[in-house]
Amino acid sequence: MLDRGKFLRPIAHRGLHDAAKGIVENTAPAFEAAIAKGYGIECDLRPAADGTPLVFHDLDLARLTEGSGSIADLKPGCAAKLPFKGAKLTGILTFADLLALVAGRVPLLAEIKSEWTSPSPAFMLAIAMLAETYEGPLALMSFDPAVMAEMRRLAPGIPRGIVTGSYRFPDGTPWYPDQLTDARRDALANIEESVLADPYFYAYDVRGLPSPVAQRIRGELGLPLFTWTVRTEKDRRTAADHADAAIFEGYEP
Repeated sequence: MLDRGKFLRPIAHRGLHDAAKGIVENTAPAFEAAIAKGYGIECDLRPAADGTPLVFHDLDLARLTEGSGSIADLKPGCAAKLPFKGAKLTGILTFADLLALVAGRVPLLAEIKSEWTSPSPAFMLAIAMLAETYEGPLALMSFDPAVMAEMRRLAPGIPRGIVTGSYRFPDGTPWYPDQLTDARRDALANIEESVLADPYFYAYDVRGLPSPVAQRIRGELGLPLFTWTVRTEKDRRTAADHADAAIFEGYEP
């Protein structure tokens, strides 16, 4: 199960980043800044061309780096040399790099990104092997229950979770409009696909709280509930009232 005593604390979303100060999300300076304050760390994992897990959120490289195209086409050696925009910093971390940097000092929530297709077997196996040999507090999570069901098979000893919410933005626009049907979105929002993953925790969109599903997670299921991404005073109050820990960004608790 998830160790509540270790994990239920403020979690810095993609590290304690600040673009105005040249501290880029999902980079070593952002993670070191979070560690210095004793915050937990949330990060994102995507596969390089050979399946190596890289610590990066976007599918495309252009927003954060001087590169272009898909991260899935990037070789690890090139990722290590790629400059970030607005920072005197070069190199996308591998998951192995991140684990070595954190070294058990704070809890780590690693989100396995999904495009709602079968993930690279090499990517999944590499994550599982690194996670199983890591000695610090680490949990894996994904929006895609199929990803976590596979991780349940590959790394049964590692706490796993589902990232979820209403599957619609506040204006009613659906999440993943090209990848998911309305029926599938409804099933995911109602955590109907989570059974095979057997999650130890959930992370719920703060914009959808309070919700009957979130109440069921904490009450009937008795599982810890993180909430993302907490950015405002209103979000903070919502997180305090309806979740167990906030995944925060843009301020310090």
